[in-house]
Amino acid sequence: MTDKRKKVFCIEDNPVNMLLVSRIVEAEGHELVKAEDGPKAIKVLLEDGLVPDIILLDINLPGIDGLELARRFKADERVAPIPLIATTAQVLVGDRERCLEAGCDDYLPKPLDIRKLREVMRSYLSD
Repeated sequence: MTDKRKKVFCIEDNPVNMLLVSRIVEAEGHELVKAEDGPKAIKVLLEDGLVPDIILLDINLPGIDGLELARRFKADERVAPIPLIATTAQVLVGDRERCLEAGCDDYLPKPLDIRKLREVMRSYLSD
């Protein structure tokens, strides 16, 4: 564990999943920033200038879907280096590849496995 609190930006429209993520993020001692949909995520990240240490991105979002958000985030030079983790219930053949092609650095299937989420967060947040 590092002593520096990290910022985790979670873009998730499902309150149950958001609660799960927030519990894990808090248990790990990090700060959670939330957005429930694409337009809000764009406002927080691209307009308000948030620089999180990692982004957890739900792919099935209202308004603007996660794949489109991933493309926009990776097209922004300030945001592009931030690890972008897709969280999705789309677990068919090819879904993981679609997420990675859109710019996601990793992929977590839903329902979220708490251990796996912790593992991924730790691997990307370790200094």
